[in-house]
Amino acid sequence: MRIIKNFIIILFSLIILSCGSQHSNNFTAKEIYSSENLIITQISENSFIHTSFKQTNDFGNVPCNGLIVKNGNETIVFDTPTNDKSSEELIQWINKTLHSKINAIIPTHFHDDSLGGLLAFHNHHIPSYSYSKTIELARENNFVTPQNSFNNALVLKIGNETVTAKFFGEGHTKDNTVGYFPSENILFGGCLLKELEAGKGYLGDANVSTWSTTVENVKKEYPNVKIVVPGHGEYGDQKLLTYTINLFKVH
Repeated sequence: MRIIKNFIIILFSLIILSCGSQHSNNFTAKEIYSSENLIITQISENSFIHTSFKQTNDFGNVPCNGLIVKNGNETIVFDTPTNDKSSEELIQWINKTLHSKINAIIPTHFHDDSLGGLLAFHNHHIPSYSYSKTIELARENNFVTPQNSFNNALVLKIGNETVTAKFFGEGHTKDNTVGYFPSENILFGGCLLKELEAGKGYLGDANVSTWSTTVENVKKEYPNVKIVVPGHGEYGDQKLLTYTINLFKVH
């Protein structure tokens, strides 16, 4: 009887441990590529964070995240690395290591940590898609401009699955959109979402008064989200949405 009781306790403990992983995800994340300019971390069976770096005056050398999602031998990338050199490295890695075609690149806002390496994708004839306001702001700031626009939401096919990009309101910028990969319930929040314990960051193009409401809209749209990837820092789960909402709440 005691042996059975001990077995039940051990089994229960293992279940608790398996449910309590840092990212609320049974997949064990692992860094699978690293160079001076680019780090790639696999966070689920078919999703990878690409991290490149941007030297800033106020915040030092900042790591900047984007997301690669895969189905079959096709991928879609959210946000470019910060420059063309890092983007070229990413494109080669996807082609040669994942043996995948890149169907699209989707910059989620007009800053260079989102579209700074766009020319490299265009040079490989990879189509780019952005919210119409992103194209307008990129053009105003003399940046390389995404080729295809959408008004509120975009749905693209990837293998047998789809991905979406959608505008929910202003926050970090007037044009910030988020990406969603429904088959794995992964949300790429870009710079609209903050990692846990992060500060408010760069606010030069922000609408601080609407930021919380925008993220609340995102949270309502994706109640089943399991993994949330911010533009900078550690990924996590729905707690990042709640943290960002509270960080910018107008009291």
